[in-house]
Amino acid sequence: MISASDLKAGMTFVQDGKLIRVLEASHHKPGKGNTVMRMKLRDVRSGSTYDTTFRPEEKFEQAIIETKSVQYLYSQDDVAVFMDLETYEQYELPLDTIEQEMKYLLENMEVKIQFFGDEVIGVTLPTTVVLRVTETQPSIKGATVTGSGKPATMETGLVVNVPDFVEAEELLEINTQEGTYVKRAGK
Repeated sequence: MISASDLKAGMTFVQDGKLIRVLEASHHKPGKGNTVMRMKLRDVRSGSTYDTTFRPEEKFEQAIIETKSVQYLYSQDDVAVFMDLETYEQYELPLDTIEQEMKYLLENMEVKIQFFGDEVIGVTLPTTVVLRVTETQPSIKGATVTGSGKPATMETGLVVNVPDFVEAEELLEINTQEGTYVKRAGK
């Protein structure tokens, strides 16, 4: 059991039979009364997010999440297919539960999938990925990194704000946590 005051962003716990992931957690002390924990939570199975508060002493069952290295193979209809790199076993995840992660996934990319018991519950991306720019405005001669930037569409459909000197077909390193440009990765 884990108390509400010990829950941090990224942790997963079980509440009323639901698997809940903490997106944000903070202590809040109102003018009068006791301290409460403000939390933004996501139901892992349904994908719905909601805000709530808990008393710091409330207890929850911490979920034991295991990860496996897999390769993203392809998506078809409404599922994404991944393959275990050791056993070659294949796992399917509904696309609507990994909608954000799909913006960073290319075929044959290695990622980790998360398990709760035998149930596949999510994908863990690397901190950065390299994606090709498919569409952006022409580069501006003499542009510097400090400019306001311009939008660029990556090969996965992700739109990222990039410096003015970036051109189409360039490879860029993208931060998967924030969806931001990190640096050029070549052509």
